Amino acid sequence: MANTVSRAMHDAGLAAWFGGTLANAVALNPAAAEAGDDSSTGRVANAGWDRWTPVNAGAIGVHLIGAIGQLVGNKSRVAAQEGVASMTVTKTVLTAAALGATAYSRVLGKKVSQYDDVPADSGTAPVSSTPDDAASAQKQLAILQWLIPALTGALVLTASYAGEQQRATEVHKGIAARLMS
Repeated sequence: MANTVSRAMHDAGLAAWFGGTLANAVALNPAAAEAGDDSSTGRVANAGWDRWTPVNAGAIGVHLIGAIGQLVGNKSRVAAQEGVASMTVTKTVLTAAALGATAYSRVLGKKVSQYDDVPADSGTAPVSSTPDDAASAQKQLAILQWLIPALTGALVLTASYAGEQQRATEVHKGIAARLMS
């Protein structure tokens, strides 16, 4: 039961983290440009991202709690089944990279949102009148808005692969292979 709860937390948190950041990149940032003028564009983008931040933090927290629960619940499989330890390392590295990119994105986002009405062409595209520090942050955010969904999407794929490793036939083959080597 505990492993089922951990898996649900892991997957739900990851789904929100991935989906929310992808939706904001695809929809919020470009849609902010429809606000009417450059200052309104920045205000709308800031409002959207500032509202998403606590939800995203919660989703990440739920994901991490679930991931830790899964690791604890599967520690014997990690040690005994061939391929599980390397998959676990891959998931850990991807998670760390996604966390780092997300944290840095928030630092940059705070630089932009310190201006209530920062002039912008979209959520991540400055205009000539955008303050230099905000413009620099927006240019970096233009990359991070796609990097974070790419990293969390890779985590979704890795988690799917990890789920396949838990099938009884795969567990038996993995343990047998470990014992034979």
